[in-house]
Amino acid sequence: MGLLGVFSPDIGIDLGTANTLVYVRGKGIVIRQPTVIARDSENQSILACGHQAQLLEGRQPANVIVSYPLREGVITDIDVAFQLLQQVLDQGLGRKPLFPPRLTLAIPNGATNIERRALQDIAEQAGAKDISIIDEAIAAAIGADLPIDKPLGNMIVDIGGGTTEVAVISLFGVVNSQSIRVAGTHMDDTIRQSLKRNYGLLIGLQTAQAIKHKLGSALIHPQWDIEEMEVGGRSSQSGLPKQLNLEGSQVRDMLQKEFALIVNTVQQTLEKLSPELVSDIYTNGIMLCGGGALLRGLDRLISQETGIFVHVAPKPLDCVALGIGKILEDRQRWDRVFISSAD
Repeated sequence: MGLLGVFSPDIGIDLGTANTLVYVRGKGIVIRQPTVIARDSENQSILACGHQAQLLEGRQPANVIVSYPLREGVITDIDVAFQLLQQVLDQGLGRKPLFPPRLTLAIPNGATNIERRALQDIAEQAGAKDISIIDEAIAAAIGADLPIDKPLGNMIVDIGGGTTEVAVISLFGVVNSQSIRVAGTHMDDTIRQSLKRNYGLLIGLQTAQAIKHKLGSALIHPQWDIEEMEVGGRSSQSGLPKQLNLEGSQVRDMLQKEFALIVNTVQQTLEKLSPELVSDIYTNGIMLCGGGALLRGLDRLISQETGIFVHVAPKPLDCVALGIGKILEDRQRWDRVFISSAD
């Protein structure tokens, strides 16, 4: 293993489109913050990161740029991603270690080799060594306590910020999977576009997220449908302030297409499996995790359309990071789940 393996701190990062979580071996999850950074437009210095940077969104002066370096699970701004990764590495470690950290990263199943290489490159530039890559769905399944080390079919549906990962895992490996770039941020965009198109109301990202969290639902429900929220923004016609009372039924209608795409992806994945695997999943159920798991009624919608019971993970937002953590705490047991590591 050498000095690097003995003395280097082990750190795992779930670098998501919406949120970044950092797990340090022996300490647990030490960082949980939005994947956003605020910089000075002139010298590119970092002004804020995470929650503080998110608070500036839509309120910042002209010399401050608020950037989201990932879109749909893919790095869209390498320079910003590097700065953010460097920040979370420094914050996660607390102090500069004697040896560079060993880093484990989770990536979406649908990521290309180019996208994977880009992530490894910025991790190296940020100061990490011995970089290992694991499948995001496998990490989530481990974090949700699914028995993926056994010859049984386990299905996990991870609805994150940028992608929805549907995977069937057995004996440490992915048997079948699909990754679609329809997830939390796509839903936020849909809400913003719908309000602009149908009501002439312009809203910011944080307002769209608040609408999704408070009123979003996947099923007709007498109580959810009549819940209301006063939404403030700007008129697309006059440019003046505008208020709108929004009901749950309206938000449900806005997001119907996204819910249908997620359900369809689950159904397509099931259709490609052997009868034995389908039987396992029917017996054990489907595990739902990620931020999308918290949307009301989505678990029941998937269950209705597939005929299979759907469990929601106890800590759906943390599943990937917790899975990475279990791997870091017992590398020998989980050695078979690594995809690759940087040379």
